Amino acid sequence: MRKIGVFWVLLIIGWHVLAQEPIFYVNIVTNVGTMKIKLYNETPNHRDHFLELVGEKHFDGTLFYRVVNNFVIQGGSSDSRNAPAGKAIGYGKAINIDSEFNEQCFHKRGAVCAPRQPEAVNHFKMSDISQFYIVKGKRYTNEELDLIEKATNNPIKIQLKKQYYLPHKEELARLKKEDPKAFNTLLREIKEKINFHYSISDKKEFSEAQRQAYTTIGGTPELDGEYTVFAEVVEGLSVMNKIAAMKADKQNRPLQDVTIKVEIVKL
Repeated sequence: MRKIGVFWVLLIIGWHVLAQEPIFYVNIVTNVGTMKIKLYNETPNHRDHFLELVGEKHFDGTLFYRVVNNFVIQGGSSDSRNAPAGKAIGYGKAINIDSEFNEQCFHKRGAVCAPRQPEAVNHFKMSDISQFYIVKGKRYTNEELDLIEKATNNPIKIQLKKQYYLPHKEELARLKKEDPKAFNTLLREIKEKINFHYSISDKKEFSEAQRQAYTTIGGTPELDGEYTVFAEVVEGLSVMNKIAAMKADKQNRPLQDVTIKVEIVKL
């Protein structure tokens, strides 16, 4: 076999490097410190809309208006800009885009996510990219993660049993007495339907990577599959911790305003 020359090897490597998607970073500059954010290419729609808003200076001058220690800090809403103390914030003009759930992008500590309206008025869990929240969360045990899975998944199985078992309840009771063979056949068919639809339902099942993160650095696992995670803090987690620990009013707004300016990092 003819050896490939060094020139061609370097050319092929260079082509693969150039073919890769660039990684975008932004700095969230506040009056208490700066957080460097890496945007995920796994959520390109959120990445592109967020960068567009950054370019338009949409977030500049807004506030982190909601802080809940051991949960999240939230900011960026347009109505937080120059908002007087005591004003209800978080109702600025929404920019709704399709959700982009990805198992690799989850609510570990430092995750940057898009809030949204409740499912009662937002059936497809569309994101509001006009603002964002950053996860602080807490550490969990594997047993606690098991309980979160069950709390989400058990109602799904209960609903499937109501859908496929209850309509045949009386028939099954009759067949059990009159025709055990037919009873077993029908019961098996019902169980197969329940198990099949349960297997393809939107269940909560934490991956090994999620469990590793939630039991070490922590996060908010109960939010996975509910809100899109589109970035993460790669520098400045101490700033996030400082903001999360601030004293706040009854609406969870910090008593000291935390102003926001977002800048694209030029590499």
